[in-house]
Amino acid sequence: MEGFAGKIAVVTGAGSGIGRALALELGRSGASLAISDVDTDGLAQTEEMLKAIGAPVKADRLDVTEREAVLAYADAVNEHFGKVNQIYNNAGIGHTGDIEVCEFKDIDRVMDVDFGGVLNGTKAFLPYLIASGDGHVINISSVFGLFSCAGQAAYNAAKFAVRGFTEALRQEMILAGHPVGVTTVHPGGIKTAIARNATAAEGLDAAELATLFDKRAARTSPERAAKVILDAVRKNKARVLVGPDAKVLDVVVRLTGSGYQRLFMPLFGKLIPAPHR
Repeated sequence: MEGFAGKIAVVTGAGSGIGRALALELGRSGASLAISDVDTDGLAQTEEMLKAIGAPVKADRLDVTEREAVLAYADAVNEHFGKVNQIYNNAGIGHTGDIEVCEFKDIDRVMDVDFGGVLNGTKAFLPYLIASGDGHVINISSVFGLFSCAGQAAYNAAKFAVRGFTEALRQEMILAGHPVGVTTVHPGGIKTAIARNATAAEGLDAAELATLFDKRAARTSPERAAKVILDAVRKNKARVLVGPDAKVLDVVVRLTGSGYQRLFMPLFGKLIPAPHR
């Protein structure tokens, strides 16, 4: 893959899944990596994998919800490498449950990680991306940033926020004449640990939900997702849909407007069983 040799790329949530796959693909393409995660074991594994392919790497534990820590991290990465070209705001968590029964703290946590992390990472690194003369912000939304479904209100809220934030940022960079590309990523069902690490409201079995997701929805490998994302970055696309499911669902939403809600309820009701409904 062309276009990444000599670039300094930052990847959050790099301890597994799409984050790890992005870091490895970038490393193979000649980029130097600053990787982070709260999962230090997974992060260490990714670091060793990058070293094995000869990619320069700086690995740090980072909680993307801690704003001051993210700001300090951006300064440290720039000082270490001398510049920063790309930020992949990938870190994320999930939570399943109807609004009626979800705790405020669970909704807040999803918003803090999935949107707050994107906000913090973008703001912290943006000055360095502009200064690089060849910057790019890549924010991971979701197919759930294109449509909503019952039981995923917290995740929907965060991923719709990522979409709106990122699309506004792209327009601002163009209007300001800044040399920074901006891409919003909408993955469909990806074979990662996010479902297995997700929490659930009382009365729902998180392990069962994860098994259902892996069996019925996860169709695209993280490695394939990384290749699709990086191809979109190389072409400076505004938006990229990852996986055939994401493409189909996007078309349905475009064609039906709000009518998708009635169409999707039976489908996602099977993926997200709720005994109180």
